[in-house]
Amino acid sequence: MLGKTSLATVGLIVGGIISVIGTAAYFTNHPTLNLAGFFYGIPLLLGGLALKAAELEPVTFTQPTTKEIVTLREKQATPIQNQLRKDVTRYRYGQKVHLEESLNLLGLSPTDEETPILKGLREIDINDNYALVLEFSSPSIPLDTWLQKQDKLSSFFGPNIKAEVNQPTEGKIDLVLITTPEV
Repeated sequence: MLGKTSLATVGLIVGGIISVIGTAAYFTNHPTLNLAGFFYGIPLLLGGLALKAAELEPVTFTQPTTKEIVTLREKQATPIQNQLRKDVTRYRYGQKVHLEESLNLLGLSPTDEETPILKGLREIDINDNYALVLEFSSPSIPLDTWLQKQDKLSSFFGPNIKAEVNQPTEGKIDLVLITTPEV
């Protein structure tokens, strides 16, 4: 619940209200409210502004997840798939793009300008296996580079995951993380 709420917006609203009350109290000669407004409201307002500047909005699902897929996810999804899905669907602060650190470690982000941007995700069934599809806008990183990293992507995202890379359209990359049965 907390990750679905923008802390920046909460800080701006609460800080703004308290600051307005404090300012009104100053002009109506109410010293206690005046102090509360200035000592609590203004720092909250400034904190909200700072968070808003560093806010990264959640990625949305590009297609609704069916009940069958939810059941499959509950049975088969790995902890890494679940954590990945939860991380990218909540507000983040201090990052330029979702999965920024992971893309750097995988060598898929040579510069800030070339970093692929996660635009959406979806959950699908591939041969009765749960799959999480990460949809990237990747105009600067060609498909060949992604394909060279495919084995590294499988091992990076953990055991019991097979990574497949597809290019649905020019400049778009789908990274499909498929659950593999334990052996």
